[in-house]
Amino acid sequence: MKYTVQDGFPYYVELTEGENYKRLFISTVTFDLLRSISEEKSCYRYAENKWSIKQIVGHMADHERIMLYRALRFSRNDKTQLHGYDQDLFVNNSRFDELSFDELITDFENVRTASNSFIGSLSEAQLGRKGTAYKHELTVEDFLKATIGHELHHVAVLKDKYLK
Repeated sequence: MKYTVQDGFPYYVELTEGENYKRLFISTVTFDLLRSISEEKSCYRYAENKWSIKQIVGHMADHERIMLYRALRFSRNDKTQLHGYDQDLFVNNSRFDELSFDELITDFENVRTASNSFIGSLSEAQLGRKGTAYKHELTVEDFLKATIGHELHHVAVLKDKYLK
């Protein structure tokens, strides 16, 4: 791979190469995997100061909300440069570990339903519009690829570090 996770958006876009990102958004593979994890296991952290599985799922839902908000703005030709966000601040100020794992998965599924509705409403022209967020100028389509690539990254981490 050309990029690493430290590169941010380009890394996540690269993770979707060779895949149809719209198919990835409608796939249930991630949700099927998450639903196979028990409530007890969802509290697992593979090391001290690492997020629990619950926190990862909550983070993925938050991240998708933020990315789709960005894509919405750029699809509407909003040229405002958008700032990044502090993912640790978001997780540390959430209630993810207090909620049931089922609630977190359902919330993530609801976010995905809204994302798919939005994606289906976009024209080719809108998908090609550009915007800048956290120092990266991307097309709306690439923001969508980065969003689903972010999920692919976290699913790989779950499989490698949490579910072995």
